[in-house]
Amino acid sequence: MKSNVDGVLRADGIEGSSTGRRHAPLRFRPMGDRSFLVELGEKISPDVNCRVQQLMRQLQDAQLQGVRELAPGYRSLLVVFDPLAIAPDHLKERITEIDAHPLAAGLTPAKQLTVPVFYGGEYGPDLEAVAAQIGISTDEVVRLHTGTVYRVYMIGFTPGYPYLGELPAELAVPRRRTPRTRVPKGSVGIAQRQTGIYPVESPGGWQIIGWTPIELFDSGRPLPSLLEMGDRVKFEAVRPVEI
Repeated sequence: MKSNVDGVLRADGIEGSSTGRRHAPLRFRPMGDRSFLVELGEKISPDVNCRVQQLMRQLQDAQLQGVRELAPGYRSLLVVFDPLAIAPDHLKERITEIDAHPLAAGLTPAKQLTVPVFYGGEYGPDLEAVAAQIGISTDEVVRLHTGTVYRVYMIGFTPGYPYLGELPAELAVPRRRTPRTRVPKGSVGIAQRQTGIYPVESPGGWQIIGWTPIELFDSGRPLPSLLEMGDRVKFEAVRPVEI
């Protein structure tokens, strides 16, 4: 199952670090008779997303009877279960108990990937339109896009697709009014306060500003997806002759 999507990172949609604050209590939202959504916060933020990641790791380690699948989102975790193996209320109680005891060793340190990108021209057909809409030069768009280290908030949409945030506020633009029926594999796009990379050719509505030759997803690898939730990504502008 693909990662569940809590929503789009809008211009005011991501909060900064909330280290030191008390965690919001878990909220359970039914999603049919075999799944529910565990919401871990109201706002999209690195801290809430880290809590989602931690709870998923704890549930994986706990191997609760009847739990069939876990799908993380920006601020929630979708839990798919077998109601004949475990009662929903009992499962909620167990999840609440587990969440109350954070991992003693913490999460595995995140890796950081530097992604080379060809910006503009045939590689980024929307770069000039984005620059015009914002009122800055294309060079400034590239400078802003490459000047941030992004967090992988989740993987979804297509296998290996990383939802990255947060995009600088100056680059917050809406999706295209008319989505493309074909976005080339490796395309780098932006929409609202997020950026991402298309690991396979697919339809898409994000503004395409560049392209990378990096293989984000390969079903033949032991870990098919190059990136995982919590990893970091830094884009680097290159010219074709540099590859």
